This record gives sequence, structure tokens and C-alpha cells, in this order.
Amino acid sequence: MNSRTQKLRYALMLLILGAMLTVAPAFAAKGATFTGTVSDAMCGAKHEMAGDAASCTRECVGKGSKYALVVGDKVYTLETTDKAALAALDKQAGAQVKVTGTEKDNTIMVTSVVAAP
Repeated sequence: MNSRTQKLRYALMLLILGAMLTVAPAFAAKGATFTGTVSDAMCGAKHEMAGDAASCTRECVGKGSKYALVVGDKVYTLETTDKAALAALDKQAGAQVKVTGTEKDNTIMVTSVVAAP
């Protein structure tokens, strides 16, 4: 009976561990919210082209640079395939926004973009 109880406990522990590993990514996928200025990865916080930050950002993105978010001294590259998020980034170029997504190695996988108050 002792051996059977140990096997049952072991099976239950494996079941609980498996459930935790399955549920954990769902919670991690929500991400964090970052507040900063929409820029592009090439220029970061310092725009070199004539004009304002918004037109420089749009021109650099048009030439293949990725959108970026400048938060203090840190520049995050923004990745997304969501057309609504891309449209919001274009509209808010040079402006303050709140970006929600998951960050890894200074790149944010964007899930939403809203204008910051």
C-alpha cells in the first residue's frame, strides 16, 4: 500500500507540474506597458534629418528602419504585424505613447499602442 501511495503522489505531482507549465506562458504573454516617445531604430532619440521628429521617424521607417520607443536613455525596437498597432505608431510618430507588449533583448513585441495623456 505504501508503494501505491507513493506512485499516486508522484503522478499527482507530475500532473500539477504539467498544469503549471501549461498555464505559466498564458500569464507571461500579457506583457508590460512602456511609456515613451515613438521614434525609429536608426535615429533613436537623436534625429539627424531636417524637420521634426515625426517626419524623420516616418521617413526612416519608410526607408526600412523599424519603429522604436525611447524611454529615458533606453531605446526599444518595436516589432508587430498588427496593422492597427502599425497605424497607431505612424500616427503617433514623435509623440508620447503607451506601448503594451513583451520585452526581450531591447525589443518589444507590441500588442497595443495608445496615446499617452
